[in-house]
Amino acid sequence: MTSKSITTTTNALPLTAGQWTLDPYHSAVGFTIRHLGISKVRGQFGRFEADLTVGDTPGSCSVNATVALDSIDTGNTDRDAHVSGPDMLDVANRPAMAFRSTRIEGQGSDWIMEGDLTIGEVTRSVAFDVEFGGVEESIVDGRRHAGFEAKGEIRRSDFGLGFALAVLGDSVKIHLDMQFVEPE
Repeated sequence: MTSKSITTTTNALPLTAGQWTLDPYHSAVGFTIRHLGISKVRGQFGRFEADLTVGDTPGSCSVNATVALDSIDTGNTDRDAHVSGPDMLDVANRPAMAFRSTRIEGQGSDWIMEGDLTIGEVTRSVAFDVEFGGVEESIVDGRRHAGFEAKGEIRRSDFGLGFALAVLGDSVKIHLDMQFVEPE
């Protein structure tokens, strides 16, 4: 095995500079929303892409991600079909949700990532609390993997998705578990 140069930036993350690729088998995009204000519905999206670009400073790092909205899975196919339909997500006209980071800062394991989230024709600024889980070499592929957990919240009404606010809450909590693979 060859030794790689590690860029330790002012952010104290031991990440090699370059384009890190998503490990989709060890990543997840989940959400929680209130139903009737008394319980929570949890779900996830099965298809998504993301990349992490690591630079020399936190200001030169970035994350870009896209989620296929028709890959929603709440554990109930009838509900998923309704949520995907024209009176809710309307995946025929809004097939994807896209995120582009605009600012990343923090230290140690605690970070904040801000960026622009786009659903359909609407873009809003959002912020995620990010926990850096560390870096480990995989015994499967021999490459270093970095893990992150991110949590944030959006309002459906901010994105023109305000249908049935009396039934489904306006607030959607987003939970991301992401693992990225070091550049070769």
